[in-house]
Amino acid sequence: MHKGRVVFGAMDEVVFGHPAAGAIVEKMDRLGASRAFLMVSGTLNRQTDEISKIKQALGPRCAGVFDAMPQHTPREAVIAAAEQARAAGADLIVTVGGGSITDGAKAVQLCLANDIRSVDGIDAVRAVKGVPPAMQPPAVRQISVPTTIAGGEFTALAGVTNMRTKVKELLRHDLAVPRAVILDPAITVHTPEWLFLSTGIRAVDHCVEGLCSREAHPYADAQALKGLSMLTEGLARVKADAGDLDARMDCQIGTWLSTGPLAVGVPMGASHGIGYVLGAAYGVPHGYTSCVMLPFVMRWNKPANAERQALVATAMGHPGEDAGDVLDAFIRSLGMPRSLREVKIAPEHFDEIARQSMMTPWVPRNPRHIGGPAEVREILDLAA
Repeated sequence: MHKGRVVFGAMDEVVFGHPAAGAIVEKMDRLGASRAFLMVSGTLNRQTDEISKIKQALGPRCAGVFDAMPQHTPREAVIAAAEQARAAGADLIVTVGGGSITDGAKAVQLCLANDIRSVDGIDAVRAVKGVPPAMQPPAVRQISVPTTIAGGEFTALAGVTNMRTKVKELLRHDLAVPRAVILDPAITVHTPEWLFLSTGIRAVDHCVEGLCSREAHPYADAQALKGLSMLTEGLARVKADAGDLDARMDCQIGTWLSTGPLAVGVPMGASHGIGYVLGAAYGVPHGYTSCVMLPFVMRWNKPANAERQALVATAMGHPGEDAGDVLDAFIRSLGMPRSLREVKIAPEHFDEIARQSMMTPWVPRNPRHIGGPAEVREILDLAA
């Protein structure tokens, strides 16, 4: 008999297939917001007219723009953005960009609500062993226009990197999830191909690790299976034709579905846990960590969950085949890296990666039990 608990989050709506600028204005009207602080991609702001179109649509309701969030969301940039949003008197944060910007805005919400003004002050809202401390809830909320497809905009979690320790730390509050997500495929055409496709594999990773978890349940499975199918087809079509907006829309909806397991309490596994360390400590982009690690984690896990892995292969259109092999071939077909060597991670780093991975929230909940760094090292050796 299935047992579990599904908690529905504090997101109001997902708007898809409408131009971002108009959808932002309509959402602000519904919220009665008057001072939107934009946290946006520097590339979009400086090299395209997308942010200008949004600013023009907002008019005097645009209270300021921050476009300097590096990848992996360092604490220093979070504090800088929070100070600007505070000075601007923002009553809403609007993000336009990738996962680092989205996570940055979640962290900014918590900084504004809890009067955090220093890098060290973020310790007051950092989750310890996955449990958030007592804190004031965000009052200035967020709406998100994602330009990549890793899916962080659909969760209440934020990964923020402590640059002193090189550790990605989790921040969480139920109200940190965006009030609305606006999926506009047209705005994603500016995203570099490697970034769009690799973050798509990050979304695939959400589906796969959700399906293969020991804690999977039918509600989450339904979303993950449909999301995986849409992503598999959509990413291949975008690779073939970068201008295919229907394919991009399918990828965005597939990504939305991919976050279903995580949003309803199904944990991720070793691919995500190792990926946290590769990103925060070694600067590997989020999507690339999944491209490199996921098939090897699947192969290492297969003795523990072969039946669940069969669902993955079927959803990807290859029933009866080995899921690790199917993922390997698919990721290669998109031109993505498939080894740690390709992302400049050498074997001399493996012991430290294994040690840090054990401290992430996901490795201890991997479907095949990982008792210590030695088993993580086995996976890393496969991926070398």
